[in-house]
Amino acid sequence: MKEKTLLRTDFSFDGMTSVYHGKVRDVYTIRDKYLVMVVTDRISAFDVILPEGIPYKGQVLNQIAVKFLDATADIVPNWKISSPHPNVTIGRKAEPYMVEMVVRGYLTGHAWREYRSGKRELCGVPLPEGMREHQRFETPIITPTTKAEVGHDEDISREEIIRRGLVPEEEYDELERLSLELFRRGTEMAAEKGLILVDTKYEFGKVDGRIVLIDEIHTPDSSRYFYADGYEERFAKGEPQRQLSKEFVREWLIEHGFQGKEGQQVPEMTPEFVQQVSERYIELYEKITGEPFVKGSLDNLEESIREELKKLEA
Repeated sequence: MKEKTLLRTDFSFDGMTSVYHGKVRDVYTIRDKYLVMVVTDRISAFDVILPEGIPYKGQVLNQIAVKFLDATADIVPNWKISSPHPNVTIGRKAEPYMVEMVVRGYLTGHAWREYRSGKRELCGVPLPEGMREHQRFETPIITPTTKAEVGHDEDISREEIIRRGLVPEEEYDELERLSLELFRRGTEMAAEKGLILVDTKYEFGKVDGRIVLIDEIHTPDSSRYFYADGYEERFAKGEPQRQLSKEFVREWLIEHGFQGKEGQQVPEMTPEFVQQVSERYIELYEKITGEPFVKGSLDNLEESIREELKKLEA
């Protein structure tokens, strides 16, 4: 039997001032003060929403993000207030910075594809000659991107961010510092579970003039993990790493002739492939949290949110 997926919500809450349907999340703004973020089972790659939902993906993303938001609140405050349902987080509305802070510990994924094409600089960061795929950087690097409302995020340098006035220099330096601290904490937590945090992205905003961490953190949609066991041997032999991330979905799409370019068709996602993706997401949840995954119900979703919003109004 095909498992139920959450592909879209269309709720109406008291005090609702707007709703935004993103690639994965449906975000409801309440009284211009709170956000209700519903993490659906939609999946995107190359900035394209794929036609099939992935069972339990939304729950996995939301529950991992909640765990890491709580585990890093001593480094930087975050937007979360509560999580009344496995697929939902409610938090404070922030004024977002229009850049995403990408931290890379290894030459993998997009960075490797750029390097392989001959580039020796990424987002203004020089890359040494002679590196190989999946090689560890001496120290993690920050390669920011623009935060596109629609279409593709684009690589951008620190200098360009400041020159264009996207983020004031002093605040940008603080975003870099916080990003590296968060990456260090995520790396430590991953290592405890036998994983390597390879790269990730962080998003920040301001609430009452204070920098806060927003959106998700250290999930398989925003991060890439390798299994630590066997990393060195695989790297020495030039073999692919065992990884837990969305990269294998991108690789599958590339193998089937799709990279989000004009005129390309999304290949058919068979039930077997969809199930495989779901299992990979659940595997990461259990690996990174060290807890068994308990499949939640999508029932009473709207009711759970309404009850929580009443508490905020009280």
